[in-house]
Amino acid sequence: MAGKKKKIGIIDADLIGRERHRFPNLVCMKLAGYWREKGAEVSLLTDYSHNKDYDKIFVCKVFTDTVIPTHMKRLFTRWKNGTQKKVEFGGTGFYFDKAPALPDEIEHHMPYYDLYLPWIEGEVKAAESEAALAGKEFNKTKFLKQFKEYTDYSIGFTTRGCFRKCPFCVNQKYDKVFLHSPLEEFVDSNRKKICLLDDNVLGSPHWRDILTKLRASGKPFKFKQGLDERLLTDEKCELLFSSKYDSDFTFAFDNIEDYDLIHEKLKMIRRHTDRLMMFYVLVGFKSTDEHDIENAFRRIELLFNYRCIPYLMRYMNKNDVPYKRSKWRSLYISMARWSNQPSLCKKMTFREFCEANQAYHRGKGICVAKRAMDEFEKEFPEIAARYFNIRFGDRTLED
Repeated sequence: MAGKKKKIGIIDADLIGRERHRFPNLVCMKLAGYWREKGAEVSLLTDYSHNKDYDKIFVCKVFTDTVIPTHMKRLFTRWKNGTQKKVEFGGTGFYFDKAPALPDEIEHHMPYYDLYLPWIEGEVKAAESEAALAGKEFNKTKFLKQFKEYTDYSIGFTTRGCFRKCPFCVNQKYDKVFLHSPLEEFVDSNRKKICLLDDNVLGSPHWRDILTKLRASGKPFKFKQGLDERLLTDEKCELLFSSKYDSDFTFAFDNIEDYDLIHEKLKMIRRHTDRLMMFYVLVGFKSTDEHDIENAFRRIELLFNYRCIPYLMRYMNKNDVPYKRSKWRSLYISMARWSNQPSLCKKMTFREFCEANQAYHRGKGICVAKRAMDEFEKEFPEIAARYFNIRFGDRTLED
């Protein structure tokens, strides 16, 4: 008589705990692939109420501020003390830069990409029912676009590690970039596209081989993390920008100290391509005062000059979100609402955005965005005069 199948529950904590989270957890899919191969019955759990129904539950999270229910934390504590092996936690959301590595047999297992399909089907049914009750037409094709990362992409790392050791970054475990997985380890031939999660692929001595193999796959690909434009050369630009790249190229402009170097690299980029670029712009790390605000706008101004879109990243660590304690918290929020919506920041200056918000709230008092802008401008008029009117595409800086 065959033994009873082991029941494995997998919880993507970010999926449960973060509103509108729409990116699959690679570890969850690797765990699912590994345990399915061992003959287990594997399920994606979308709440925390099934502890007694499974032989083992894995809880994974990427973000430190994703909330985990207290009763799950108690189970994990007992597991750590050796009295309960029911629940296991993993990921940077729990351990930040000290997350333990997966065993090789899981780390290098083909992900089980269908793990999320039952959840997607449930979301579709719920949306269909909601539309029917409201007497509205349901466009399934349009609705499913939000799940494209789950349905269209093979996901993995060709390299791991980074030598930068940036103090704000979770990727400080290694001091070099090294090969991790060949494409065949995680690319599903039935999936149309490839998404790479590499920490700093351009810092690898094998960058040329990696890009060449990606191009040879015939599939559109993208690097989800910001590429390190400080490492760009004409050769890298030529190979990268002539590829079948999916979506916009994404880089990072974290430090104002890199201003001159980034300026030179932007000139290089524009010699090779006119494509839209997006740059992550880190704020709230070294300080949350007027200097940080000014440095953010100075970086945005440079990006605007080269028709690049900024995306403000407000710093958080595993214990704290500094900007939330800042005098200028509302200004940070308003800056992000403006810069992180390309349709807005390409058409409006920051001042125009705040004034448009005020016009929308006419008759309801002064809106948060307008109040934040006015308070900062009153205290630091020179900074406001210099940057609140900068416009996307204006060539206000010398080459």
